[in-house]
Amino acid sequence: MNILVIGSGGREHALVWKLSMSPRVSRLYCAPGNPGIASLARCIPLKANDTSGLIEFAKRESIDLLVVGPEQPLAEGIVDRCQEKGLTVFGPTSAAAQLEWSKAFAKDFMDRHKIPTAAYRTFSADQIADARAYVEACPLPVVLKADGLAAGKGVAVCTERGEALSALHQMAEEKVFGAAGSVIVVEEFMRGQEASVFAVCDGQRYVTLAPAQDHKRVFDGDRGKNTGGMGAYAPTPVVTPAALREIERTIIVPTLQGMAAERRPYAGCLYVGLMMTETGPKVVEYNCRFGDPETQVVLPLYRGDLAELLLASACGDLSGAESPAVNGNAVCVILASGGYPDAYAAGFPIDGLDRAAGVPGAMLFHAGTKEEQGRVATAGGRVLGVTSLVDGGLDEAVSLAYRVAEMITFEGMHFRRDIGAKGLATSAERQ
Repeated sequence: MNILVIGSGGREHALVWKLSMSPRVSRLYCAPGNPGIASLARCIPLKANDTSGLIEFAKRESIDLLVVGPEQPLAEGIVDRCQEKGLTVFGPTSAAAQLEWSKAFAKDFMDRHKIPTAAYRTFSADQIADARAYVEACPLPVVLKADGLAAGKGVAVCTERGEALSALHQMAEEKVFGAAGSVIVVEEFMRGQEASVFAVCDGQRYVTLAPAQDHKRVFDGDRGKNTGGMGAYAPTPVVTPAALREIERTIIVPTLQGMAAERRPYAGCLYVGLMMTETGPKVVEYNCRFGDPETQVVLPLYRGDLAELLLASACGDLSGAESPAVNGNAVCVILASGGYPDAYAAGFPIDGLDRAAGVPGAMLFHAGTKEEQGRVATAGGRVLGVTSLVDGGLDEAVSLAYRVAEMITFEGMHFRRDIGAKGLATSAERQ
């Protein structure tokens, strides 16, 4: 099987890494890839949104399966175009991906299909006065979300009235997220621990992977701005086997049934971002692809053949697939550029990669790197994902991930030092 993975970040590196282990894979490509991916696959100088170029390449190289990593090409309809050309592609159509590219659509969809989520109001660009009045009166904390895609940063959790009004002004009037903020969703604040569940779907059936917990805020203790994710661990004890069954019954199954009923069947990876509240799991958001950095812990724990699973999903037949048992623990710590998630400088050489990569049980997933004068240098806000995989407990996985992270250096590097701490506390409480 010849496979082309589309994308260039840590998620795509993890996908390529796992796919490279399949005995069914003959040739593995990635477009455009990165220096880490280049050791496992042939990197093709095509951008992820160059749909015509990607289709032409796939036809020329007899690609059996395209795997789309990022959300933007999915929103723009790359799956639709590939299917029109007779190509087999893993990912949802643009209509199905609207669960991610429009938060207003997702909230209305959940309301229509009685899927548990936070109470909300939606305001368009010409309703800013109404939105301001609503924000001035609603209980605090309150959550404001830009409707469209904003690279994981279009969310403001506000504990003060002035903060909420400022976030509304920035999104709706200053257009800090561009067209993504033309519609604003204002939600009630949900209390509990967050979790992420990936369901690989074929339009009707699904296979769930290990539940994970992401860390969105930039600083320890969930302080600071939202980021694309500063680390993750899996499996999270927050999602017990009983809770996972409830998530499937009340969220995943109704989502697939609802999408099918609305004639936009969902095939691909359905990412369900959850809040585990006192009254049960509720949806924070949907994503239409593998999440990052959760992919960097979920895939190492997956014991099956990922190529077979994704192909079955793309072909619409997961009838023989099962969710394998999860053994061990995995932790990913993101090493970020100084200043991230705000402005940051790039082009700094990265030291310690070879030594860190040689540690048993450790994996380095490149997220924002480039080759420069024969060396690997920084090229993004989130630079590397340091992942540990152990057969033992979460505490061992945490210790290993941080031991390896300390081996790597580049100018301005920073990372959270509490990845997995909630999981350890939850486990301790239950003992």
